[in-house]
Amino acid sequence: MTQSALEQLMGRARGPMGPAIDLDFGVESGPLVELGRVISRMNGFFLFNGGIQVFRVGEEGLGPDMLSWNSDEVWKDSYAGLADDLFCFGQDLFGNQFAVMGGEEVVRFDPETADVTPLGTSLEAWAQWLLADPDVNGVNSFAHAFQNENGALKPNERLIPLQFFVMGGSYDFDNLSVKDAAVTMQIRGPIAQKIHNAPDGATIHLSTS
Repeated sequence: MTQSALEQLMGRARGPMGPAIDLDFGVESGPLVELGRVISRMNGFFLFNGGIQVFRVGEEGLGPDMLSWNSDEVWKDSYAGLADDLFCFGQDLFGNQFAVMGGEEVVRFDPETADVTPLGTSLEAWAQWLLADPDVNGVNSFAHAFQNENGALKPNERLIPLQFFVMGGSYDFDNLSVKDAAVTMQIRGPIAQKIHNAPDGATIHLSTS
């Protein structure tokens, strides 16, 4: 019998990152049901050489706690409402967030622009998207190359470009800095506020104060 994409993904996972937990979001259908089952099976994990991180749940463990991660004070308040409808369950190497939006749709949230890309209505669709191109969607080869040269990232760390990608920054290693994952979001939130609703070609004035 052919394995589902989500089963294939779980077979590649490195974890758990926290103690065993039985997670139930209190809903009867949709991606949050799948997410509860995934975390109940493996409480937090990494995929594709650390290119993808799925958060653990609970007070103990490595990397961000999923429930705390979704609180305003950790990073969401820096986006002034642009991330309020998202329940983020993971992220890639650059801090692009994977989230359930409105309890019904799985999306990718760009931390530099706050733009949302729909990936499907299930975690299975998310898994299919990742497996369709692990090097692009899962940052597989890049994660391996960066950490091979610069050392392994800690579970609470992600990369942030010194010159943002949306402003022409490159993916060269010397344009990338390792920082606490929450800090990388806090830095980009105010920028995303300015960029998100700006028309194409608009001049964006940034302040470092």
